Amino acid sequence: MQDLKALAKECGFTVAEDLDPKTLKFLPEVRDMCAADKCRHYNRSWACPPACGTLEEWREKAGKFSKGILMQTVGDIEDTLDFEAIMQIAQDNAEHFNKLVDAVIDTHLDCLPLSVGGCTRCKTCTYPDAPCRFPDRCFSSMEATGLMVNQVCSDNGVPYNYGKGKMAYTSCLLYNE
Repeated sequence: MQDLKALAKECGFTVAEDLDPKTLKFLPEVRDMCAADKCRHYNRSWACPPACGTLEEWREKAGKFSKGILMQTVGDIEDTLDFEAIMQIAQDNAEHFNKLVDAVIDTHLDCLPLSVGGCTRCKTCTYPDAPCRFPDRCFSSMEATGLMVNQVCSDNGVPYNYGKGKMAYTSCLLYNE
């Protein structure tokens, strides 16, 4: 397996930096934001709460990994109302994430990928009526697991805000060599 940071860049991410899994804090207040359902995924997806598991389950899962990378897709926007550019950056990030995860999983590396927003594998999730179509490639967001993304970035020396005219979407991948 080649260097994961280099692979992340090859997959299109703008930023790929080391993440120390010991810095991760799974916070109930972040999960409470999910319950407010502003993203319209709460209780509608296998990758989102409550179906994705409890904070304790996420602490246990993450605790099994010794390394990680923090990945970002950073793009240009005219202003905070430039929805077309914002959506394009989000779509690009999802493509980068799925490409990276597919490559990593195919190597059988022991890993835990965490995305941005809800899972993007299927146009419509089967939850709760049928099992997930791709359970080995369905990934929860950092927020769904209780992680405050700006805090994860700060705790690992990675910018979260790139200033006026920029938008960043952040994902991570925990792994063992």
